[in-house]
Amino acid sequence: MTSKPLALTIGEPAGIGPDIAIAAWVRRQELALPPFYLIGDGAFLAARAKILGVKLALANAHPADAVALFADALPVVDGGHAITAQPGQPDDSSAPAAIASIRQAVADVVAGHASAVVTNPIAKSVLFRAGFIHPGHTEFLAELSAAGGPVPLPVMMLWSPELAVVPVTIHLPLRDAITHLTSDLIARTARIVAADLRARFGIAKPRLAISGLNPHAGEDGSLGTEDQAIIAPAIATLRNEGIDVRGPLPADTMFHAAARKSYDCAICMYHDQALIPIKTIAFEDGVNVTLGLPFIRTSPDHGTAFDIAGTGKANPASLIAALRLAARMAQAKPA
Repeated sequence: MTSKPLALTIGEPAGIGPDIAIAAWVRRQELALPPFYLIGDGAFLAARAKILGVKLALANAHPADAVALFADALPVVDGGHAITAQPGQPDDSSAPAAIASIRQAVADVVAGHASAVVTNPIAKSVLFRAGFIHPGHTEFLAELSAAGGPVPLPVMMLWSPELAVVPVTIHLPLRDAITHLTSDLIARTARIVAADLRARFGIAKPRLAISGLNPHAGEDGSLGTEDQAIIAPAIATLRNEGIDVRGPLPADTMFHAAARKSYDCAICMYHDQALIPIKTIAFEDGVNVTLGLPFIRTSPDHGTAFDIAGTGKANPASLIAALRLAARMAQAKPA
């Protein structure tokens, strides 16, 4: 187990992030969870626990104290913002608290106080109304990691024990995703995936499967030219660099059980091409991982679920998987 705790953000306070954080801590001994602390408002968390009917011991903490406190109380590092949002009802306190929590988590990891960042779900619409300019967590984390220098290319991986996928283009309308797709972007993405599979997952020779864009990977150009003109050159470049890569492969035959055994990560051309298979296979316990950053970041693979916040119905399985994977990545020895 890592000697440093994990830094867990509050996420959208009106969503299920606080609920699943509390639920995970309650099961800490049963599941042998790695120590973590939550960045937020202790009074708010105490009130949410009361709504949930959970007896919760809280401890105001500094990250350095979190490991020692974790067995007996949920360590809470003050996020600097009082939270007044009620379950399912974001208010003016939601966005400042969510953003400050992310900033603090990154700062703690960069300073060496925590081993990794684990983020609870945010509500983008709430953040956008407050002036947030980033498409989502991934891009914001990339900017924070740059510290005024060049912003790295962040790569979103969805991971489960059965399947890991990466979309080359992420939160774009499908029409725009196709126009943004380039050989260079595919190659840059694949290099980051291969490097982090070696460094963060301990896989000595990562095997990458790259999907086609069109049905049947273009059927030799009869169903579209992008596979031959854009994807194939990227694959040739990667092979010349010594990366184990196959493709472009027809996406409709990449994700059955036998196919999944032949690669460590599937690199797909757009959001739904990657996320539909993993959310079908691992809906409850998939993990969102950001690659290409100078620190480790994982997150549950679901949203804020406003409709069940504060009801006790939220399943903490994906957060638990995110905490475990973050700890595993922090301990991994580069291959």
